[in-house]
Amino acid sequence: MERFGDGVTVSVADGIAMLTLDRPATRNAMTEAMWMALPGCLDQLAMDDAVRVILVTGGSGHFCVGADVSEFERVFVDATAARAYNDLVHAGQEAMTRVDKPTLAVVRGNAVGAGCGLAMACDLRFAATDARLAMPPARLGANYPFAGTRQLIHLVGPARAKDMLFSGRLVGAAEALAIGLVDRVIDADELDQAALDYANSVADLSASSNRATKQIVQAILDGTDTETPELKALFDNSFAGRDFREGYTAFLEKRKPVFR
Repeated sequence: MERFGDGVTVSVADGIAMLTLDRPATRNAMTEAMWMALPGCLDQLAMDDAVRVILVTGGSGHFCVGADVSEFERVFVDATAARAYNDLVHAGQEAMTRVDKPTLAVVRGNAVGAGCGLAMACDLRFAATDARLAMPPARLGANYPFAGTRQLIHLVGPARAKDMLFSGRLVGAAEALAIGLVDRVIDADELDQAALDYANSVADLSASSNRATKQIVQAILDGTDTETPELKALFDNSFAGRDFREGYTAFLEKRKPVFR
């Protein structure tokens, strides 16, 4: 296990990286140091060929209750400090959004504010039946940032995004599934195994295909309406790659493909 700063740990086994937010005494509230550590941590996982899928979870019964309020008097002491801190938060969430490997948030307990934002920054979200998610900036007299609001709208639509931001209410797992905020709801005792099983199924498939999928989907989410030369090349070049040859050869030979 490797520790990145105070509160972010990573372990890797069988192609799966487990990134854990681990400050149980604070229900994994994110500190400035943790936000600073996230981009470097994710860059390292992106460069590690042994990692094919990243699971993101919280230790000790909760995903993350948001930013550590005990730091607010310091990080929001003036406009300059606030801007620098918010830029760190944005960089951490963008790093999660844009890391070029599939990411799966494994959510139990509370995922609130920036914690909910981190879960939304992952490609998929599996939630325990006890999970509760919320976006409560209005309770603090603050605003939620553009990028996070855009992610929320993409997932749940503008009206439900406004509802969550207007009210700051906790959304239970069943409602979160119904509105698209999470992708699966699983009994708490079975959540970890279900997430690992899914990650293993993804890890067995083509990493190059999954990287291209992330790039194409993100380009669409970023507002690209027509295929660019770069996106067309992603599609065209796949048919000349080793993975495609292995995939169709394995299909013809009626065996399981072995992707690098």
